[in-house]
Amino acid sequence: MTDLRPIIPRQPAPQLVAPLAGGGAYDLAIDSPRLFSMVVFYRGLHCQQCNAYLIELDGMLDEFEKRGVSTVAISCDEPARGERALADWGLKRLRIGYGLRPRMARDWGLFLSEGRPRKEGLSEPPICCEPGLFLINPDKTLFFSAVQNMPFARPRFADLIDGFEFMFSKGYFIDKECPAKGELANAP
Repeated sequence: MTDLRPIIPRQPAPQLVAPLAGGGAYDLAIDSPRLFSMVVFYRGLHCQQCNAYLIELDGMLDEFEKRGVSTVAISCDEPARGERALADWGLKRLRIGYGLRPRMARDWGLFLSEGRPRKEGLSEPPICCEPGLFLINPDKTLFFSAVQNMPFARPRFADLIDGFEFMFSKGYFIDKECPAKGELANAP
């Protein structure tokens, strides 16, 4: 038996509070975007694919912000590793959270992996979450989720922007003409 279960679209997102590299804290409950809160869970400082993914995101923050999307990236890393990811990866504006606890990762439906030591390079932490990307409506319900059990094949940020633009071009209101799909919790 497992404690892994997905978050159902249109249902409340789990609580999420995390300290931020550079100071302060992220609290989903008080984040107030015009369109979405985008929460990107990443594996941690040891992950080269996370490094490239978050650098790409950092470079696209203006595109998300002008569409009303507030963004944060969070890992299970300890404080020193979270601070180091911000500095070593040269992230200019992306908020980097750390200290995600395994229980909270499970509440978000994330896969967890046991860390592996490495002979060269940075070892993985004892437990790390696998990638996930979530768009949370201003009312704190889930609109979109993508959860992986491997570091590769993550959602492309450009595809998200294209999806927003398609909806806007049709005059859709996200919550009315284009509500979150997958809301049926039980099969008929």
